[in-house]
Amino acid sequence: MTVADMRKTISDLHAELVRNNLVAWTAGNVSGRVPGEDLFVIKPSGVSYDELSPATMVVCDLDGNLVEGAHSPSSDTAAHAYVYRNLPEVGGVVHTHSTYATAWAARGEAVPCVLTAMADEFGGEIPVGPFALIGDDSIGQGIVETLKGHRSPAVLMRSHGVFTIGRDPKAAVKAAVMCEDVAHTVHIARQLGEPLKIAQDDVDRLYDRYQNVYGQRSPR
Repeated sequence: MTVADMRKTISDLHAELVRNNLVAWTAGNVSGRVPGEDLFVIKPSGVSYDELSPATMVVCDLDGNLVEGAHSPSSDTAAHAYVYRNLPEVGGVVHTHSTYATAWAARGEAVPCVLTAMADEFGGEIPVGPFALIGDDSIGQGIVETLKGHRSPAVLMRSHGVFTIGRDPKAAVKAAVMCEDVAHTVHIARQLGEPLKIAQDDVDRLYDRYQNVYGQRSPR
Protein backbone atom coordinates (compact mmCIF):
# COMPACT_ATOMS: atom_id res chain seq x y z
CA MET A 1 0.00 0.00 0.00
CA THR A 2 1.40 3.38 -1.02
CA VAL A 3 1.04 6.68 0.80
CA ALA A 4 -1.68 7.63 -1.70
CA ASP A 5 -3.54 4.37 -0.98
CA MET A 6 -3.33 4.97 2.75
CA ARG A 7 -4.60 8.55 2.36
CA LYS A 8 -7.75 7.19 0.67
CA THR A 9 -8.17 4.40 3.22
CA ILE A 10 -7.91 6.79 6.17
CA SER A 11 -10.25 9.31 4.54
CA ASP A 12 -12.86 6.61 3.92
CA LEU A 13 -12.60 5.17 7.44
CA HIS A 14 -13.35 8.53 9.05
CA ALA A 15 -16.80 8.22 7.50
CA GLU A 16 -17.29 5.04 9.55
CA LEU A 17 -16.79 7.01 12.76
CA VAL A 18 -19.63 9.33 11.74
CA ARG A 19 -21.85 6.51 10.47
CA ASN A 20 -21.50 4.64 13.77
CA ASN A 21 -22.12 7.77 15.91
CA LEU A 22 -18.70 7.62 17.54
CA VAL A 23 -17.75 11.29 17.09
CA ALA A 24 -19.16 14.81 17.41
CA TRP A 25 -18.13 17.93 15.46
CA THR A 26 -14.41 17.58 14.59
CA ALA A 27 -13.39 15.31 17.49
CA GLY A 28 -11.84 11.89 16.88
CA ASN A 29 -9.29 10.58 14.43
CA VAL A 30 -8.03 7.55 12.53
CA SER A 31 -4.45 6.91 11.49
CA GLY A 32 -2.70 4.19 9.52
CA ARG A 33 0.92 3.12 9.28
CA VAL A 34 2.27 3.06 5.71
CA PRO A 35 3.65 -0.48 5.17
CA GLY A 36 7.39 -0.56 4.65
CA GLU A 37 7.81 3.11 5.59
CA ASP A 38 8.44 4.96 8.85
CA LEU A 39 5.35 7.04 8.10
CA PHE A 40 1.68 7.20 9.03
CA VAL A 41 -1.35 9.05 7.68
CA ILE A 42 -3.71 10.86 10.04
CA LYS A 43 -6.64 13.29 10.04
CA PRO A 44 -5.83 17.02 10.05
CA SER A 45 -6.63 19.04 13.17
CA GLY A 46 -10.02 20.71 13.50
CA VAL A 47 -11.27 19.96 9.99
CA SER A 48 -14.94 19.03 9.57
CA TYR A 49 -15.70 15.43 8.63
CA ASP A 50 -17.65 16.74 5.64
CA GLU A 51 -14.47 18.36 4.33
CA LEU A 52 -12.21 15.33 4.66
CA SER A 53 -10.77 13.74 1.54
CA PRO A 54 -7.60 11.86 0.60
CA ALA A 55 -6.02 15.21 -0.26
CA THR A 56 -6.69 16.70 3.18
CA MET A 57 -5.06 13.81 5.05
CA VAL A 58 -1.57 14.51 6.39
CA VAL A 59 1.53 12.31 6.47
CA CYS A 60 3.82 12.23 9.49
CA ASP A 61 7.00 10.42 10.47
CA LEU A 62 7.11 8.19 13.53
CA ASP A 63 8.17 11.13 15.68
CA GLY A 64 4.95 12.91 14.73
CA ASN A 65 6.60 15.45 12.46
CA LEU A 66 4.64 16.64 9.41
CA VAL A 67 6.13 15.20 6.23
CA GLU A 68 3.42 15.90 3.67
CA GLY A 69 0.16 17.83 3.66
CA ALA A 70 -1.28 21.33 3.63
CA HIS A 71 -2.88 21.12 7.11
CA SER A 72 -1.62 20.75 10.68
CA PRO A 73 -1.88 17.18 11.98
CA SER A 74 -4.39 16.08 14.61
CA SER A 75 -3.72 17.22 18.17
CA ASP A 76 -3.44 13.51 19.04
CA THR A 77 -0.60 12.91 16.57
CA ALA A 78 2.06 12.55 19.28
CA ALA A 79 0.01 9.79 20.92
CA HIS A 80 -0.42 7.91 17.64
CA ALA A 81 3.29 8.28 16.85
CA TYR A 82 4.29 6.90 20.26
CA VAL A 83 2.09 3.84 19.70
CA TYR A 84 3.64 3.17 16.29
CA ARG A 85 7.18 3.56 17.63
CA ASN A 86 6.60 1.18 20.52
CA LEU A 87 4.15 -1.37 19.09
CA PRO A 88 5.56 -2.34 15.68
CA GLU A 89 2.76 -4.86 15.10
CA VAL A 90 0.15 -2.06 15.13
CA GLY A 91 -0.94 -0.75 11.73
CA GLY A 92 -3.86 1.46 12.76
CA VAL A 93 -4.91 3.67 15.68
CA VAL A 94 -8.32 5.25 16.36
CA HIS A 95 -9.45 7.79 18.94
CA THR A 96 -13.07 8.66 19.78
CA HIS A 97 -15.10 10.22 22.56
CA SER A 98 -18.01 7.84 21.95
CA THR A 99 -20.69 8.39 24.57
CA TYR A 100 -21.01 5.18 26.57
CA ALA A 101 -17.37 4.08 26.46
CA THR A 102 -16.27 7.58 27.45
CA ALA A 103 -18.74 7.52 30.34
CA TRP A 104 -16.85 4.49 31.69
CA ALA A 105 -13.59 6.40 31.16
CA ALA A 106 -15.02 9.34 33.13
CA ARG A 107 -15.57 6.97 36.06
CA GLY A 108 -12.09 5.49 35.63
CA GLU A 109 -13.71 2.07 35.45
CA ALA A 110 -12.91 -0.87 33.20
CA VAL A 111 -15.80 -2.47 31.32
CA PRO A 112 -16.07 -5.98 32.81
CA CYS A 113 -16.19 -8.99 30.53
CA VAL A 114 -19.84 -10.01 30.93
CA LEU A 115 -20.71 -10.60 27.24
CA THR A 116 -19.55 -13.24 24.80
CA ALA A 117 -19.03 -10.45 22.26
CA MET A 118 -16.49 -8.92 24.65
CA ALA A 119 -14.69 -12.23 25.09
CA ASP A 120 -14.60 -12.61 21.30
CA GLU A 121 -13.27 -9.19 20.41
CA PHE A 122 -11.38 -8.05 23.52
CA GLY A 123 -10.34 -11.29 25.22
CA GLY A 124 -11.45 -9.93 28.59
CA GLU A 125 -12.31 -6.59 30.13
CA ILE A 126 -11.72 -3.27 28.37
CA PRO A 127 -9.05 -1.71 30.60
CA VAL A 128 -8.64 1.85 31.86
CA GLY A 129 -5.48 3.81 31.17
CA PRO A 130 -4.09 6.69 33.24
CA PHE A 131 -5.12 10.33 33.03
CA ALA A 132 -2.81 12.29 30.71
CA LEU A 133 -2.84 15.74 29.17
CA ILE A 134 -2.92 16.35 25.42
CA GLY A 135 0.11 17.96 23.81
CA ASP A 136 2.96 15.47 24.10
CA ASP A 137 3.29 11.69 24.04
CA SER A 138 1.97 11.16 27.59
CA ILE A 139 -1.29 9.72 26.22
CA GLY A 140 0.66 7.40 23.94
CA GLN A 141 2.71 6.19 26.89
CA GLY A 142 -0.48 5.41 28.80
CA ILE A 143 -1.94 3.51 25.84
CA VAL A 144 1.17 1.38 25.39
CA GLU A 145 1.66 0.71 29.11
CA THR A 146 -1.96 -0.41 29.44
CA LEU A 147 -2.25 -2.53 26.31
CA LYS A 148 1.16 -4.22 26.30
CA GLY A 149 0.51 -7.81 27.29
CA HIS A 150 -3.27 -7.25 27.21
CA ARG A 151 -5.50 -8.89 24.62
CA SER A 152 -7.84 -5.92 24.39
CA PRO A 153 -7.33 -3.69 21.33
CA ALA A 154 -9.13 -0.89 23.22
CA VAL A 155 -8.24 1.25 26.21
CA LEU A 156 -10.37 3.80 28.05
CA MET A 157 -8.06 6.70 28.85
CA ARG A 158 -9.34 8.10 32.14
CA SER A 159 -11.43 11.28 31.83
CA HIS A 160 -10.67 11.41 28.09
CA GLY A 161 -12.01 8.72 25.79
CA VAL A 162 -11.32 5.63 23.73
CA PHE A 163 -8.15 4.64 21.89
CA THR A 164 -8.06 1.46 19.84
CA ILE A 165 -5.33 -0.33 17.90
CA GLY A 166 -5.35 -2.92 15.13
CA ARG A 167 -3.20 -4.76 12.65
CA ASP A 168 -4.52 -2.23 10.13
CA PRO A 169 -6.72 0.89 10.32
CA LYS A 170 -9.94 -1.01 9.54
CA ALA A 171 -9.35 -3.40 12.44
CA ALA A 172 -8.79 -0.43 14.77
CA VAL A 173 -12.06 1.15 13.59
CA LYS A 174 -13.91 -2.12 14.15
CA ALA A 175 -12.53 -2.25 17.70
CA ALA A 176 -13.79 1.31 18.33
CA VAL A 177 -17.27 0.39 17.05
CA MET A 178 -17.39 -2.77 19.17
CA CYS A 179 -16.06 -0.94 22.23
CA GLU A 180 -18.93 1.53 22.15
CA ASP A 181 -21.47 -1.23 21.48
CA VAL A 182 -20.50 -3.36 24.48
CA ALA A 183 -20.00 -0.33 26.76
CA HIS A 184 -23.59 0.65 25.95
CA THR A 185 -24.98 -2.83 26.61
CA VAL A 186 -23.10 -3.32 29.88
CA HIS A 187 -24.23 0.11 31.06
CA ILE A 188 -27.87 -0.86 30.46
CA ALA A 189 -27.34 -4.22 32.19
CA ARG A 190 -26.06 -2.44 35.28
CA GLN A 191 -29.30 -0.49 35.53
CA LEU A 192 -31.04 -3.83 36.09
CA GLY A 193 -28.53 -5.31 38.52
CA GLU A 194 -24.95 -6.52 38.66
CA PRO A 195 -23.92 -8.21 35.37
CA LEU A 196 -22.47 -11.71 35.64
CA LYS A 197 -18.83 -12.03 34.67
CA ILE A 198 -17.84 -14.85 32.32
CA ALA A 199 -15.42 -17.44 33.73
CA GLN A 200 -11.85 -16.97 32.50
CA ASP A 201 -11.65 -20.44 30.93
CA ASP A 202 -14.75 -19.67 28.90
CA VAL A 203 -13.37 -16.25 27.92
CA ASP A 204 -10.21 -17.94 26.67
CA ARG A 205 -12.16 -20.48 24.61
CA LEU A 206 -14.44 -17.83 23.12
CA TYR A 207 -11.50 -15.58 22.25
CA ASP A 208 -9.60 -18.41 20.56
CA ARG A 209 -12.63 -19.47 18.51
CA TYR A 210 -13.40 -15.95 17.35
CA GLN A 211 -9.83 -15.08 16.48
CA ASN A 212 -8.92 -18.37 14.79
CA VAL A 213 -12.13 -20.05 13.54
CA TYR A 214 -14.92 -17.49 13.08
CA GLY A 215 -15.60 -15.99 9.64
CA GLN A 216 -14.33 -16.88 6.19
CA ARG A 217 -10.84 -18.28 5.86
CA SER A 218 -8.70 -18.11 2.76
CA PRO A 219 -7.98 -21.56 1.25
CA ARG A 220 -4.39 -22.68 1.69
